[in-house]
Amino acid sequence: MKLALLPWCIAIGTGTDIAIESSDITLVRGDLSSVVTAIKLSHATFRKIKQNYFWAWFYNVVAIPLAAVGLLHAMVGVAAMSFSSVNVILNSLRLRKAKIKIGE
Repeated sequence: MKLALLPWCIAIGTGTDIAIESSDITLVRGDLSSVVTAIKLSHATFRKIKQNYFWAWFYNVVAIPLAAVGLLHAMVGVAAMSFSSVNVILNSLRLRKAKIKIGE
């Protein structure tokens, strides 16, 4: 009865197709410790999404209006917008180095 109250469900990759399709987390191997790793990875990913969202808005909110009113050269606004995109990509790539193993 308690499992029905969980906000997410887990399936093992060797299970039935309907279980795999309806699950939130599908474990390829039968190792249940992978659930902790998946949750840590999802938390790290969500942190990166929030960081990327903040920096993209920061660059675009500061530089684009200044360029629109003529206080900043338009090419600097374009460079800021391009830099924010590159920053999002580089920040996301840092997720590969995140420590998400159990016990870390």
